[in-house]
Amino acid sequence: MPDLRLYIIKMNITRENVDALNAVVKVDIAKEDYSDKVEKILTDYRKTANIPGFRKGHVPMGMVKKQYGKAVLVDEVNKLLQDALNKYLTEEKLDVLGQPLPKTQDEIDWNADKFSFEFELGLAPEFDVQLKSKKAITQYNIVADDKMIDEQIERIQKQYGKLVSQDTVEKDSEITGAYTNEEKEIDNTVTLTLDKFKGKATAKQFIGAKAGDVITLKTKGLFDDEHDLMHALKLGHDDVHGLDIEVNFTISEINKRELADLDQDLFDKLFGPKAVTSVTELKAKIKEDAEKQFVQQADQKLLNDVTEYLVENTKFDLPAEFLTKWMQTAGEKEMDEAQAKEEYEKSEKSLRYQLIEGKLIEENNVQVTMDDIKNHAREMIKGQMAQFGQMNPSDKELDDIAARVLSNQDEARRISEQLISQKLLEVYKEKANLKVKELSYEKFVKEVYGDK
Repeated sequence: MPDLRLYIIKMNITRENVDALNAVVKVDIAKEDYSDKVEKILTDYRKTANIPGFRKGHVPMGMVKKQYGKAVLVDEVNKLLQDALNKYLTEEKLDVLGQPLPKTQDEIDWNADKFSFEFELGLAPEFDVQLKSKKAITQYNIVADDKMIDEQIERIQKQYGKLVSQDTVEKDSEITGAYTNEEKEIDNTVTLTLDKFKGKATAKQFIGAKAGDVITLKTKGLFDDEHDLMHALKLGHDDVHGLDIEVNFTISEINKRELADLDQDLFDKLFGPKAVTSVTELKAKIKEDAEKQFVQQADQKLLNDVTEYLVENTKFDLPAEFLTKWMQTAGEKEMDEAQAKEEYEKSEKSLRYQLIEGKLIEENNVQVTMDDIKNHAREMIKGQMAQFGQMNPSDKELDDIAARVLSNQDEARRISEQLISQKLLEVYKEKANLKVKELSYEKFVKEVYGDK
């Protein structure tokens, strides 16, 4: 049997702690709390009421009360109730989960001089967070190795190289042609390279072919990824799923991309005049840019792993029964008990992390100011503008665009949450038990995501 304790905070509000995670708050509202306000509203109604047979402002008060009295009373009592409850929760510094739930009661006698209402509360649990795990969590340091850098340079040379016409298909040709299938009404022109196909046998069918030749292909197993098949045949996802037909590919053009020279003209196109002046500097720049991107992926992996560790190893109970009941009416659509229970089970892990995150934010004084949000928005906009060749936007341009972005509350909240995650990540790097592992991007992908 739980220890029931009664706390009398004011004459009109009391709280009964059912246990450490559940409480019931009782709010008593007396006639003197609402009568003056109700009387004033009804007096104002009387001045403007349009009731047949009476001049405006001369309707008998008794008739106004009869027609509007109960509705005004109910509205004012509800406002008082909500205000009193909110003020009480704030003053008592109660950390509640969800929202207070009104307890079911018999039909209210609105002619009474006082009213009592009871609300169930779900209370946040008390717990400690230990960032130092016994087993070290891996912090990846992803480096761009020589193989990756050389491949990136070749891609750049191909991108900026020129196309040279060929008579026959070779291993590295770029082939333009149309996939067709009369039954499925497929007729789509694409440019492809042979390395896109899944099997070597498919690529072999093209070697030596000429413009005008028709290659018959089976769609099943043609590519590793169904999205490539969607693009090739210009079909929807449902249409290509399990598709097992033959298509014809009619070659219309064969080209070979001649690699661009690694000269100053190419360097200037890539990075601006004289920013890079040698192949050594080019490699260093590619390595630097690639590793900046890798930091984001490594940080996200670390954030995910620490989050997983914290959720699995920070033990506390939740007011599950209360939260399940609250979820039945909290969403846009009401749920029955079974649906709410299922929804609670789905969201429990997320709720646990929200509570852990909140405690870490408080304990480590993690703060995000409006200036932080504005500066982050400016940097984000600056990066986006650079992608479109606008390298030096003015401060006024950045401030104006940032103001428009942040006027959207959802976007401002998203940026704030992003910054909080970044600052928490700094806390994790400083205080969690981490071991640094350096590896190439290719090995990182294999280790973290498997051979995909």
